[in-house]
Amino acid sequence: MPVPASGQFVGGVHYFPVRVYFEDTDAGGIVYHASYLRFMERARSDMLRLVGIDQRGTLESGEGVYAVARVGIDYRAPARLDDDLVVVSRVADVSGATVTIAQDILRSGALLTQAQVRVAFLSSQGRPKPQPRAWITLFNRIAQGEDIHP
Repeated sequence: MPVPASGQFVGGVHYFPVRVYFEDTDAGGIVYHASYLRFMERARSDMLRLVGIDQRGTLESGEGVYAVARVGIDYRAPARLDDDLVVVSRVADVSGATVTIAQDILRSGALLTQAQVRVAFLSSQGRPKPQPRAWITLFNRIAQGEDIHP
């Protein structure tokens, strides 16, 4: 039985494949600007899953949840219906409650979109709180380019 798409790490860089479907495009077959944000969200979630961070378990236990605090994005060239894309993600900065992830979207090696996404770890009341110490250590290892194999 087939399994859902999954990315992979090469050193401290995460690569996540995406195919553009009709639902991702506007009437002209060009990827709608908000679809890039969905592609990046899937890549970030996959990246966390691959390193052993259980977002669902953390949410359900009441420990906390990540939420996007800031996005800066530059659109350089359009993606189109049926394109094969790769979302490339790197940990750019880590603090007690936040992680900033640099994300590029490529088609055949050509840069289409660049973004910096800062996520904050929040309590069940929606207030920033320190993320688990082990996760900070893990993010710092990824940022330094270490091969991560949970």
